[in-house]
Amino acid sequence: MVHHHVGAVLVVDAGRLAGIFTERDVLQRVVGAGLDPKTARVAEVMTKDLVTLTPGSTVEEAMEIFTDRRCRHLPVLEDGRIIGVISIGDVTRWTVDSHRAEAEHLKNYISGGLST
Repeated sequence: MVHHHVGAVLVVDAGRLAGIFTERDVLQRVVGAGLDPKTARVAEVMTKDLVTLTPGSTVEEAMEIFTDRRCRHLPVLEDGRIIGVISIGDVTRWTVDSHRAEAEHLKNYISGGLST
């Protein structure tokens, strides 16, 4: 995970989402529990109680889940199939870009230019 700059990995069993293994799982459930990382099995330490999103979920819904569940990654499922993962970083970037675009639009409006 470190080598590939990945903070979470989805765990699939027989084509079905079984859990997520995150950096936090490594720190709390492996290192913090005194387990040997070379022998500890992912299935024993992964997060199994998953909250997922659908493509129709809103950014606001994702933000609420990130806040309430104190998680950083949410699988996105469509008809039970994994189609992606959204991270709190993705949502933060989108929010910043959206606010930046809105501010630019308002700046242009105030200065007399109309943007389309």
